[in-house]
Amino acid sequence: MQFTPFTIAIPDAAIDDLKARLEGTRWPAATTTDWSHGQPVPFIQELATQWLKTYDWRAHEAKLNAYPQFLTEIDGQTIHFLHVKSKEPGAFPLILTHGWPSTIYEFIDVIGPLTDPRAHGLDPRLSFDLVIPSIPGYGFSAPLTSPGWDSARTARAWDALMRGLGYTRYGAQGGDLGALISKELGLLHPEGLAGVHLQQIFAFPHGTPGEMETLTPFEREGFANLDKFQKYSGYQPIQQKRPATLGYGLVDSPAALLAWNAELFFGFEGEGAGFVDRGKYLTHASIYWFTGTGGSAANIYYEDAQTGAGYREDWNATPTAVSVFPWDFRSVRSFAARGNNIVYWREMEKGGHFAAVDVPELFVNEVRAFFLQVR
Repeated sequence: MQFTPFTIAIPDAAIDDLKARLEGTRWPAATTTDWSHGQPVPFIQELATQWLKTYDWRAHEAKLNAYPQFLTEIDGQTIHFLHVKSKEPGAFPLILTHGWPSTIYEFIDVIGPLTDPRAHGLDPRLSFDLVIPSIPGYGFSAPLTSPGWDSARTARAWDALMRGLGYTRYGAQGGDLGALISKELGLLHPEGLAGVHLQQIFAFPHGTPGEMETLTPFEREGFANLDKFQKYSGYQPIQQKRPATLGYGLVDSPAALLAWNAELFFGFEGEGAGFVDRGKYLTHASIYWFTGTGGSAANIYYEDAQTGAGYREDWNATPTAVSVFPWDFRSVRSFAARGNNIVYWREMEKGGHFAAVDVPELFVNEVRAFFLQVR
């Protein structure tokens, strides 16, 4: 496997083009200013104004370029990844997988504590070598060279990547799509995979008698989150069925990309509008925009819908941890245990769908606690 060093270097002309498109946006009529019909026009206009006038892409580009990055080819597909090695002896290899509509930048605040615990007041006897790839069709892992890149195929590529880097024993972590891919890696159960840490296991009631009686209060309260998701989640069925049609708007209009990708970051009812870091959100949006991957990023939803990857209840024998964050889909342990070897489970006191961004310290502590157990 060949690894080519890579540096992000977006041309000035591409930044100028983005600004020109933002300035020329044709805005839809604002039939309402709340979130009942989707992301409201005034809110997306605020994001667009920040992207145009005050957001500094070069500063965030430099943050990513501070870490070693590489390109390789696996199964005919270009794969981009960060490879950040710890200075501590005996560091444990860990592959982190982002979700949608996120990118590798999701982990920018946890790279330091995980790879250099000594500098962050943590026990240096547990440190990590991190591999942080862009999902095929996302960011710099583009363009997609073939159909069929579902979560299971991506998991096989991740195992090939870790072995290509010389790691014979490693762990995996992920949330959102990263949870689906990491669970598929657990199902693959390759030799040397020590464990997988997930933020969600998407398992649901079967309707069998008594299955709801053992739920904890935390799990019962989580059904309100599920009800809200089922009420508002228009993006999921569209990406599962017609990702190519959607793609025309996402790669041609930065305003469309901003609005579409805002659904999960800021909430279906604007729950996160007051506290989500907008600069980080705009960095994710910028990576999608500059690489033209807003459309291809939707493709994995289509592929998973065809194969069932990520949602299958085939037995995952790999030691599995789940840290359930309250402002998110709340996994239910008894449902998850039907198909997974659960050895670590914790209901968290705070945090949301992108926990590495929302609560990086808690995220780091959970990752460390589980892999200390299984490494």
